[in-house]
This record gives sequence, structure tokens and C-alpha cells, in this order.
Amino acid sequence: MSVFTPVTESELADWLRNYAIGRLENLQGISAGVQNSNFFVTTSLGRYVLTLFETMPRAELPFYLHLMAHLARHGLPVPAPVANRDNEYLGTLSGKPAVLVARLSGKSEMNPGPAHCRRIGAMMAGLHLAGVNFGRKQANPRNADWRRDCAQRVRPHLSAYEQVELDAELVFQAGFDLKKLPQGVIHADLFRDNVLWDGEFVGGVIDFYFAGVDALLFDVAVTANDWCADADGRLDPALTSALLEGYAESRPFTAAERAAWPAMLRAAALRFWLSRLEDFHRPRAGEMVLVKDPGEYRRILHQRATDPALPALPV
Repeated sequence: MSVFTPVTESELADWLRNYAIGRLENLQGISAGVQNSNFFVTTSLGRYVLTLFETMPRAELPFYLHLMAHLARHGLPVPAPVANRDNEYLGTLSGKPAVLVARLSGKSEMNPGPAHCRRIGAMMAGLHLAGVNFGRKQANPRNADWRRDCAQRVRPHLSAYEQVELDAELVFQAGFDLKKLPQGVIHADLFRDNVLWDGEFVGGVIDFYFAGVDALLFDVAVTANDWCADADGRLDPALTSALLEGYAESRPFTAAERAAWPAMLRAAALRFWLSRLEDFHRPRAGEMVLVKDPGEYRRILHQRATDPALPALPV
């Protein structure tokens, strides 16, 4: 979350007249993240998050908003979108598609222990199971096709050695078919800073704007690469086991998933190396923009490709 498009208090106060959430009391830009413009909004009736979508096609946005509403109805701690007086979730503000969602309580835990990882595994399984009967379909926007295309966009910015690394990984991934694995709606960005903790419990899972239909195991790999990696990028055995066991208690892994696990960890690492390279080398102008280090996920990808003893999925 960042601020690419500024919003004034007077503009927002006027926009909020079409909502039944009281008068505006405070507006504050959010600097964390990299894709959309985000603000904390406080009114006389509650606390919310306002998002202005900078690049996503408007036609794709109902998928994300109705997914969050669907998961919230199933009792999961996700930010439920707020409908306006026309009973629509999606509006327009400062020339951009815009939505208000409920602001959840809690704070991120950037140094998780096994207990945190076990709960996140269980939460992710709950998201996957609740998504089974979600009627809308939309592909993961950062799927294998996107990774291939993004690689071509960033390749000219890389050193010769990095180009060799990237080309080799693309060849490896081309022989790996994610569609043969169990599919469903995935969060696809379940990093530590997208989870809020209320004491020992998960108080909220936020930022669903990379969600889509893909291999469920891809979501597990994305999450493990962030939550369970040590300072050198290696998967910590205790953290990884806790996350995987927490997940498998609700949705056991298949034999095909267990065989695909090492390759999936690499696919998940490649996705974030590429997206961070694009954000770094092809940045968009913004008032408050956070660009994350691409080198972190290059190192993680290298580690996943060369480690002969990756933690296995539970049987």
C-alpha cells in the first residue's frame, strides 16, 4: 500500500456523503506497500481503509471485493467492503476506482515463532476451504504467464550473470505444470505485513488484491518463503513444520503436491524476484512509494534451487 494519488479531506468528505458511516474526522496516507493508494479513514461511526486502484482494470475489481465479502460471511477475519447508498462496493474518487473496507484491529508480527506459523497455516487452509464455493473466477494475476512476460520486461536491466540465472529458472519452470495440482482461490501475497495479530490470535488478513485462482500449493509456498525464512533465506525447519502442519490439519496435502513442493517454492520465489525487479527498474511516480529489495528474493530463489534438504510437506 502506498499513495500515488493524493486525496484531500474536502474531496473525501464530499465523497462520503453517499455512505452511511458518519462524518469524516481524520484522513491519513499509508506508506507501506507498492501497488495502490491507501489511506486510513476515521469517521464519527468507525475506522476504515480507503483504497484507490492505480493500475487494475475496473472490470477485475468486483472479484476481489466480493471475495472479501464472501470470506467475511464465512467468519474469517478479512476486511469486509462497505457498500454505499446505491448498494455498490466500488466507487470513483479522484478519477480512480475506489473502495472502503472495515479497518481491522491488531498489528503485524515481523519475527514470528512456531505458534504464529501454525496459526497462519490453519488460517490459510480456512481461506482455501471457504473459497471452494465462491462463484466468481479470475486467474492469479501473477501466474506463470505473467512471470514469463515480466521476465522479458526486466531482463534488459539485469547483469549478464543475472540473465543467465533468470533464463535457467524460466526453463525449469516451463517444465512444471501447476494446473495438475489442486486449484482454488488463493491470497497469493500472505506476507507477514499482511496479517494483523490480536494477541495470540489472527486479528486480520489484509490486501487481497493479488488474489486469484491458481494452485493452492502456490499460496503455501509464497507464505512459507516469507514467514519461515531465516536471515540467509533458508527455511527454518521448526517454523516451516509448524506452518505446514497447521495447514494440513484442515486440508491434507496430496501426493502430487508433496512431489511438487520444491519446484513450487522456486516458482513462488521467482514471482517476487520479478515483481520487485519491475518495481525497482520500471517504477511508477507516487507521492509515498515503497520499493522493496529485489535481491532478497533472488537470494531466496537461489537457496531454494540449491538446497538438497528442503523441509518436506507432511504426509
